[in-house]
Amino acid sequence: MTMLDEEGLRQAVLKGDRDSVRTFVTAALDTGVDAVKILNAGLLPAMDVVGKRFGAKQIYISEVLLSARAMHAGLALIRPALARAGGGADTKPVVVLGTVKGDLHDIGKNLVGMMLEAGGFTVVDLGTNVSAQKFIQAVNEHGAQVVGLSALLTTTMREMRQTLAELRRSAGTVKAVIGGAPVTQEFADTIGADGYAPDAASAVARIKELVAPA
Repeated sequence: MTMLDEEGLRQAVLKGDRDSVRTFVTAALDTGVDAVKILNAGLLPAMDVVGKRFGAKQIYISEVLLSARAMHAGLALIRPALARAGGGADTKPVVVLGTVKGDLHDIGKNLVGMMLEAGGFTVVDLGTNVSAQKFIQAVNEHGAQVVGLSALLTTTMREMRQTLAELRRSAGTVKAVIGGAPVTQEFADTIGADGYAPDAASAVARIKELVAPA
């Protein structure tokens, strides 16, 4: 008899309890529960709740990170089975993330990456101080649908503008979402970005909108 304690698994993720997540996932796998069901009925719904709570300012970044790490603990156990079932990276939307050249801040970007992975995306994180050429290379190499540009300094917003302009010339079909403390909707509109995200939850929501079927 296959069995998955969906509510128990979701609550463990919400609490950021990695050990309990591993216990629930292992027990489910041992009874023959499909890895895709574990992902879609337990791990992803929990992170969806986390994202909504964070967006509503009901929880802090530290709590989001704990939940994301707990989710990844479970994901690590089912990843081999997901790959065998055809649920690997090739079937998921690809997002390239990076902090623009001259900027070394990455907390917000890292949080967006974790939440995207939890939401079923393949994330290519280029890190910080990323040149326009590296963004272009990654978009083309991985066939990304969306690129996320982050900047925390007003001085690097110019680089964001230049990077987006070069992406438009060299990878014209990719969608771009921008964010960071000094970034505004007005600035996003001015440089022609496809989305502006004041926080991680809104970044994930906007990216999901951009890749949704028309």
